[in-house]
Amino acid sequence: MDQTATKDTATNLKDAVSDILSVIEQDREREIITRRFGLFDRKETLEQIGELLGITRERVRQLEKAILIRLKIAADDNKIPSVHDVERAIIRHLSEKGRVARVSDIADDIVGNSATQEQRSHVAFIAELSPNISVINENDDYHHAIGIKEHADDKKVKQHVEEIVKTIKQHGEPIGIEELHGKLSHEHPDHVRALASTSKKLASLKDQWGLVKWPTVNPKNIRDKIYVILADNAKPMHFSDIAKAIKKSDFKRKDVTTQAIHNELIKDKRFVLIGRGIYALDSWGYSKGTVADIIADVLRKAGEPLHRDEIVKRVLKSRQVKETTILLNLQSKSQFKRVSKATYELVEPTK
Repeated sequence: MDQTATKDTATNLKDAVSDILSVIEQDREREIITRRFGLFDRKETLEQIGELLGITRERVRQLEKAILIRLKIAADDNKIPSVHDVERAIIRHLSEKGRVARVSDIADDIVGNSATQEQRSHVAFIAELSPNISVINENDDYHHAIGIKEHADDKKVKQHVEEIVKTIKQHGEPIGIEELHGKLSHEHPDHVRALASTSKKLASLKDQWGLVKWPTVNPKNIRDKIYVILADNAKPMHFSDIAKAIKKSDFKRKDVTTQAIHNELIKDKRFVLIGRGIYALDSWGYSKGTVADIIADVLRKAGEPLHRDEIVKRVLKSRQVKETTILLNLQSKSQFKRVSKATYELVEPTK
């Protein structure tokens, strides 16, 4: 969308709010709506507004409900034309996003950049009055979202979302949107992605979707971010390269020092030092220990003496060290005994 069209839509948004408020005749009723929806400042509770106006919380609730009913009727009867102009713009953006989206995302699209809280409130307010838009109110399970009503009302949206959450739980690990779509009956992966984005139970990273408590899709601390970087890279990395990758990532918080990365790598059992400053994931089959420990493990698993070249070959599968380091350990450690030319066995300690 060109910048002029975006600016016009953003202006229309503000004008529509002014037009709606002008329909409300009583100052007290206008005050209630303005404060409840946070149209020009932060949102206020029923109690706060009641205190300000000298009426009970319940009376504020009754008045709000009555005012909204009147405004919805006025909008439906086309008595506030600017509402329909903005409604069309919102529905167009919703269509592009998969028919449903968070209010914050639609507001960003409408204004062409990061929307202010006031602009988000304006979108939410107009959506509340629009006959062709369904509203999913924010609670512990859902973000504040809106959708195209002809495709699904708020109840239907929640049913679809719960089905997606259940499918991901059953899958047991992060899943790509294409594979997730294949397990459901929606027309397009965009619809699945849009629905999933409204749920507070779900999170995604690089379009891999999972439960919000899974660190692989919702890394909250440095260790989780290190894990995601190593898992994505699928091979060992130097701690300085891990730090650089985090700074280039899409993580919300990525301003971390190289020293902080190194400290966390040392503390977490999931990360295994396999060379000078080089770390791997233990899930890849690497185990902690010195080079001598790895040699001992190789010989123990073999159950027989091995030629030094074979020992070197097997150790290098789990440690990125110099060949001379391995040979020096073989020759200098008493736990390894040469039984023939260049062939060694493990001497297990006596109990």
